[in-house]
Amino acid sequence: MEEESTPNVSLVSCMHFVRRGVAKSVPEKIELTEDELAKLIKQTAEELQITERGDDQSDDEEENANAARPPPADPNDEFNFENYDQEDSNNPIGIATIATIPNLGDLSENVHIRTEGPDSDEEDDIIKPDDNLLLVGHVEADASVLEVYIYNKEEGSFYVHHDIILPWFPLCIEWLSHDPSDPQPGNLCALGGMDPVIQVWDLDIENCLEPAFKLGQKPHKKKKIKRVGHKDAVLDISWNRNFSHVLASGSADSTVLLWDLDQCTPHTKLDYFEDKVQSLTFHPLEAQTLLSGACDGRARVTDCRAADAHKAWSLPPEIERVVWDTKNPFCFAMSNNEGKVAYVDCRQDEPLWILSAHSKEVTGLVLSETVPGLMITVGADEMLKTWDITSSEAVQVSERSCKVGQVLCASQCPDAPFSVAVGGDNKEHYIEMVDLSISEQVMNRFGSRQQTAPVTGNNDVMES
Repeated sequence: MEEESTPNVSLVSCMHFVRRGVAKSVPEKIELTEDELAKLIKQTAEELQITERGDDQSDDEEENANAARPPPADPNDEFNFENYDQEDSNNPIGIATIATIPNLGDLSENVHIRTEGPDSDEEDDIIKPDDNLLLVGHVEADASVLEVYIYNKEEGSFYVHHDIILPWFPLCIEWLSHDPSDPQPGNLCALGGMDPVIQVWDLDIENCLEPAFKLGQKPHKKKKIKRVGHKDAVLDISWNRNFSHVLASGSADSTVLLWDLDQCTPHTKLDYFEDKVQSLTFHPLEAQTLLSGACDGRARVTDCRAADAHKAWSLPPEIERVVWDTKNPFCFAMSNNEGKVAYVDCRQDEPLWILSAHSKEVTGLVLSETVPGLMITVGADEMLKTWDITSSEAVQVSERSCKVGQVLCASQCPDAPFSVAVGGDNKEHYIEMVDLSISEQVMNRFGSRQQTAPVTGNNDVMES
């Protein structure tokens, strides 16, 4: 009798670099007894069985985006984006209204957190001030995990520090520091995947089996539980760094939700998309401005103070990625599933230029925050290319074949701008750190442009 074979799959579906200095040097560790571990595993298995059977589906659903919420002072500006820069830097803590389970909420006195310093043989466990974190969604056979890598450019180190087992296939990752249970900045990671509920994990706690909190809730007809949030897979997430208790999520249900992290509820729903929303990102300077790209072939810029106020640009058939140009705050780039990349000035109705960058879909698109004019693209054609976009058109500077096979995602290190991580579907080598500084063409073109100063300013993109 033949044994049932396990699918030989190893791929990275999403990744995200984190700046230096945000993580605890020695993360806390949860130690579980065997009984506690067995109880949690049984609980997780039961939840997965319910999902597989579809018992959580309800034919009688109500939209909860605005339910049981006090009316805003300005109906067209529910998050008060208009006055975000005048608000107190400490956001109110809404922990009393959080309807989800924190990391330690269900654990008994048998659970202990180890916080003492590491032994001498645990040097690799220490996260140093000049270490970057790289968050990686990794699928191995039938298992999905979030891997937290340490990357240190100066030391040449790159290794997995710890990982988190996930109950579903991860599709997108976003880092955030806003913890609704703590007024101090945290080190958190929001994950979206094939499940419509977003999980937010505390990266400063190892061996954690429960997320810090969740965004969304599946319906259950028998238990009279109504849906909160998305109806389908979450394809991308963006945290608002200027208005830190706001998170946006795009879904295969063709909607975008703006979440209030203090309340763990959706506040605003954007539903004018004609297909899946694959990519979205808040403007780096303007808290109210959101850029999104959908499978209907259009990228849209939305003024979240008035959800219906949006403008669209086309790059059919399907938009794969969208990204703001922090060096030109009125501009963004978008890519599609036919290998094309377009560069748009929001003050004009048509893209400034469109180029055929790859022979297949462009799955990774980076506009450097510290090297003006540097654009990096990766694609399903297994290629990584660099471009200079300082002129009226994009000029290709370099290209290289990646070891990871079909490239599925990419992320540039914010503290080492010529270091780029790429992930793919190569079973033997699914993640690769690419050092662009070894390329003579790249350094001749961009080496003298590198900057460290943060972007500042205030430009109203939509009104311009």
